[in-house]
Amino acid sequence: MEPLDTSGLPEGALLLMDSAPIIYCLERHPRLAARFRPLFAGHAAGRFRFAVTTTSLLEVLTGPLRVGDEALAERYRAILESWNVIPLSVDIAATAARLRASLALKLPDAVQAASAIAVNADALVTHDRDFSRLRAVRVLM
Repeated sequence: MEPLDTSGLPEGALLLMDSAPIIYCLERHPRLAARFRPLFAGHAAGRFRFAVTTTSLLEVLTGPLRVGDEALAERYRAILESWNVIPLSVDIAATAARLRASLALKLPDAVQAASAIAVNADALVTHDRDFSRLRAVRVLM
């Protein structure tokens, strides 16, 4: 699988990370992690800044907690909390509702998109084709 096309992103670009790319990389998915790994390398090198929603935090932590691995959940939490964590605000919720109504997005996807818009992210990074209809923010998938 090819890495994402990040051409045109400025140095220091703010990327709102959807849950799936985070999970693929943290859990070293044998096929899908390769697509997103260059973003994590770019983040480590200071080329990109990452933001994550509280929704993604919830989704990423669920896997380790489901199997009772509290230590792994805490490691994941520490990583995600080192990024810009975007809490769900009233304004983000209202924008998410508008996006759900106009684009038929699922609730978590609408929150991701609305959060990316709220923080003026340079791109939303996802592996979810449901975002293909979103025009208010660049989508890397």
